[in-house]
Amino acid sequence: MASIQKEIPIAAPAAAVWNAVRDFGAVHTRVAPGFVTDTELDGDVRIVSFANGSVAREQLVDCNDERRRLVYAIKNERITQHSASFQIVPDGEERCRVIWTTDVLPHEIAGYIEQQMELGARAMQAALSRPGG
Repeated sequence: MASIQKEIPIAAPAAAVWNAVRDFGAVHTRVAPGFVTDTELDGDVRIVSFANGSVAREQLVDCNDERRRLVYAIKNERITQHSASFQIVPDGEERCRVIWTTDVLPHEIAGYIEQQMELGARAMQAALSRPGG
């Protein structure tokens, strides 16, 4: 299984970033606008539309406020295994890091997933960082 990790420095307090990330249905407005163009909730599934035209059904697995960790999974005709997590780690009072980890099969899709995560990481850093931070 391919395991991909992005560590994203954010110029904002961990609590503020966690507040946005834990808002499962607002990824398109609060976490990665531009990269994600729309999100619809269907129970504990979010239907995410991406700027490249793809759509994913992301099942919420866990949202842990104490650990500031959110986990979701995807299963579709192209992806046999996909589990991803965001964890928000403080880096002082006014900064934090988002650790985004994705485990995916088949191996052949890992390059595409990594490219998309890189674009998503840039969008997150821009959206979640405080101006001038």
